Formats: sequence, structure tokens, C-alpha cells
Amino acid sequence: MPPAKPNNLCSIFYENRDWYDAAVKTREKWGAPVHVTMAIMKQESGFRHDAAPPMEYFLGFIPIGRASDAYGYAQAKDAVWGEYTDATGSWFASRDDFADAMDFIGWYMHQTQRVNKVSKWDTYNQYLNYHEGRGGFRRQSYNKKPWLLKVARKVDNQANTYSQQFWGCKEDLEKGWFMRLFS
Repeated sequence: MPPAKPNNLCSIFYENRDWYDAAVKTREKWGAPVHVTMAIMKQESGFRHDAAPPMEYFLGFIPIGRASDAYGYAQAKDAVWGEYTDATGSWFASRDDFADAMDFIGWYMHQTQRVNKVSKWDTYNQYLNYHEGRGGFRRQSYNKKPWLLKVARKVDNQANTYSQQFWGCKEDLEKGWFMRLFS
């Protein structure tokens, strides 16, 4: 179930403590900033575990399938998810598991930095890589999609908001369960 307040990173993490742990683990493993991975996930799935592109219909009523095989929290497509599981040995990972999806986003951002030299802190260009693929980014396919440039700006703005919020609650979130009993 999506968080009650998806625009507030602190509220998200207080509501879903294991999401905080997964986001921090991804940061430690891949160097992907928490506010960037969370902004990308919010845009891609609205934090819905079973998110998928809408069904398409022929003649308005005969279902013919979905526009894409993207699925889950990270909206990862089958082929790229397969690359991830092969590269990381995470063969039992699931796109509808938050921690696995977060790890996927961190891995993808790490590959983007390595291949296309885009900083993990550059939300705007990381999102364009995420949406268009690293090859599409190199070809600048996003320039033919003005709507996508607006979405990338929106994701960047959300990451900036999340970053400011995170610094306000990070110390509290870092407390162990025992210390939280006394706060």
C-alpha cells in the first residue's frame, strides 16, 4: 500500500521503517543518495508494488496487452531486470519487493554513472537515463519528448524537497528501536 503522505520523506520512513533501512542499504552499497532513489521510485510507481502501464484495447474493448512490460515499484522492464539479476546474482529478487526495487534503482544509477558519467547526485539526468535507457540518453532521445523533460524537472524538484526533509529527520531515523522507545 502506498504511503499516506508520499510527498514527505520523513512520513514515508516513519510509516515504513523497513523502507528507510532498504534506502540506506542501497546508499551504502551503490552510493545512490536516498532522496534521489526515492524521488525516482515515487515518479515511476507512486510507491505501488504492483504498478504496471495501463492495458491497451483494440476497438475500445478488446484487451491487447500493455504498452510495456515494466512492473513493480521501480517500473523495471523484463530485459533490464534480467541484466540486474545476472550482474548482481540476485536471481530471487522481485520487482514487487521494495528492498529489491530500491537495490535495482541504486544499481542502475551506479551503471549510469559508470557508463554515461552522470553523477548520482544529478537527479535530472539520472532520471532521463532511467526513463530512456543509457543508449537513449546518449542519443538524446529525450529532446524529442518535451513532456519527459518536464517530468525529469518534477523528479528533480521532488528529490530536492526529499533532501531537505531528510536532513530534518535523519538523526531521529538513525536511532535504534530501543532508543526510539524513549523519544
